[in-house]
Amino acid sequence: MPNRLSRETSPYLLQHQNNPVDWFPWGPEALARAKSERRPIFLSIGYSACHWCHVMEYESFENQRIAEYLNQHFVCIKVDREERPDLDQIYMNAVQLMTGRGGWPMSVFLTPDLQPFFGGTYWPPTSGRGMPGFDQILAAVVDAWQNRREAAVSQAAEMTEHLQSVGEDASGVGFQPAQKLNLQLLKSAEQKLQRAFDMTHGGFGTAPKFPHSMDLQVLLRMWQRHPGPESLHMVTLTLDKMAMGGIYDHLAGGFARYSVDERWLVPHFEKMLYDNSLLMTAYLEAFTATHEERFARVVRETADYILNYMTDVDGGFHCTEDADSEGEEGKFYVWMPQEIEAVLGKERADLFCYVYDVTPEGNFEHGTSILNLPKTITQCAAIKGIDVKVLEQGLAQMRQELLAVRDRRIRPGKDDKILVSWNALMIDAMARTAVILGLPIYLELAERAAYFIVTKMSRPDGRLLHTYRHGEAKLDAYLDDYAYLVNALVTLYESTFNENWINEAVRLADILLARFADQARGGFYFTADDHEQLIARNKDLHDSSVPSGNAMAATALLRLGKLCGRSDYLSAAEGALLAGLSVMERSPTAAGQLLIALDMYIGPMPEIVIVGPDNDQTLAALADLQKRFVPRRVLGRGSPGQQQSQHLAPLFAGRTSAGEHPSVFICEKFACQAPVTGLDAIRRQWDALAGAAADDNSGRRTG
Repeated sequence: MPNRLSRETSPYLLQHQNNPVDWFPWGPEALARAKSERRPIFLSIGYSACHWCHVMEYESFENQRIAEYLNQHFVCIKVDREERPDLDQIYMNAVQLMTGRGGWPMSVFLTPDLQPFFGGTYWPPTSGRGMPGFDQILAAVVDAWQNRREAAVSQAAEMTEHLQSVGEDASGVGFQPAQKLNLQLLKSAEQKLQRAFDMTHGGFGTAPKFPHSMDLQVLLRMWQRHPGPESLHMVTLTLDKMAMGGIYDHLAGGFARYSVDERWLVPHFEKMLYDNSLLMTAYLEAFTATHEERFARVVRETADYILNYMTDVDGGFHCTEDADSEGEEGKFYVWMPQEIEAVLGKERADLFCYVYDVTPEGNFEHGTSILNLPKTITQCAAIKGIDVKVLEQGLAQMRQELLAVRDRRIRPGKDDKILVSWNALMIDAMARTAVILGLPIYLELAERAAYFIVTKMSRPDGRLLHTYRHGEAKLDAYLDDYAYLVNALVTLYESTFNENWINEAVRLADILLARFADQARGGFYFTADDHEQLIARNKDLHDSSVPSGNAMAATALLRLGKLCGRSDYLSAAEGALLAGLSVMERSPTAAGQLLIALDMYIGPMPEIVIVGPDNDQTLAALADLQKRFVPRRVLGRGSPGQQQSQHLAPLFAGRTSAGEHPSVFICEKFACQAPVTGLDAIRRQWDALAGAAADDNSGRRTG
């Protein structure tokens, strides 16, 4: 018989609905039972694309003996970390404090008062591989609860006190002077990234290797401030090596979560919406900085992957595709030479296998090969004596034929829920893709997803809900949802100039300030002031696989504050940056988005207004700007006689165009330059913006 999880919408929870474990979802029923029966809680947190979550389910949660022991001694609660990041943050902090490491599946034992007293991650069902067995862990916890309960409860209370101080970020007590938010923080981060850089394979550190897209964006900003080869080389080498590696899907587009080796060959095959959003943005910025077509191609292919495989019929974007299919990690993606020959024929297959490293012995498990490019297409063309354009066209056709065959395989499982925060990242990336690469279909996707969120994922009072699946939206939204969405709506406005997006961004930003702000010490809590009472209220300042909520709040509020002339937004953004000051100082590699916001805060960050009729000149001026790497600016566009949103009135005050010719107005730090009219003059103005050189610590242009 299915357990209580059968009534849930989360694909991860539904994966466990037929376990013999008597699972509860997190909620009043489970918490009340633990209190009334004075039983400890076994809290298991994971997500649908997590390989080791599947392993622990198969080994332990489907094991009748272990399940009966769990049911006898514990109230067992299963949580989807993507639905409840608030719980995940709190109890992950606990596990890391207890063990020095974290990960998923996360396994935590709580008192009935929800205080953690023991925890870890994956355990095998019985001891082996140098690890204790889950059966031993359970027996030891039961023994402690039955025979040394007072000590366990005392330990849990002490841990909870510590979690509360971590959640409040004790290191950030009191406002720091704003002068500490200076260019030296960015320079120090650049130096630390240079020291951690892998000069051979790109990326930072050793295996396992993650993309670190936000760190690449920081390096691009530092290169733009003081042009030189080092930082730009780190970005382009990393992006090139990832796009050539097995972490990239050479048939359908899109990136896997990370590489298990240092050279990007063997991915952990799960594909996450947020990774692809952030990487699209990094490749787009590299394209605008270098105008190298290869970066634009990766963005187009990744956007097509999202369009073809991850877009919901209702308009949002799905969360993840699993690493596993048919019980094996990566089976869907790998090839053998004979499989390729059966599709392409001998001659074309030999060429394809040479280019994409498919060999009889294989580069992965069981003699299979992961498609990757050990050499560039240009190098392969030279070695084979083929014209590079002819080779590129031939390979494109071969990839399409192989993709059609691969699509008939049993696909990995998909988590098709829609999360506001992750969708907002993709809305931002899609809108940027559309205007930078001139591809309107992606702007339609971005607007459709945004409209879906604001109409289908809200409470009657207008507050956001976090998750949606199969017609049901639920769970009050978190800081990430509001901050990411405000930022995405600003990007949508700057891409479409539809002022409804600014109106919605302002409405949500006001909720953000009213419900999430720490009025005493600056920054924002992860949960609203009327959220379910948990053992700690976290303040999220470190980037994880996604930008920290405070960092994105600072980014969004700086942009929106500049567009709307809202000093309260700018002050709140400064408070979030100051709350994250110690993170930027001590751990800049965990503060990429904070550093991106800091770069805006230091400036120069001009407000650009272009006013002109809907003619070729105006559109050409806009397109020219949007294709350039100008990372610190906000952009408004108006037409003669247009009635502006009240929120944009300060930006457009007194700005008119000269007849049929567009005019550009640029203001920065309360001082405006003389307006510029005509396409040639406007392009010279864009040249000056894109070529902005170094700034001193005050943010003043020095060259």
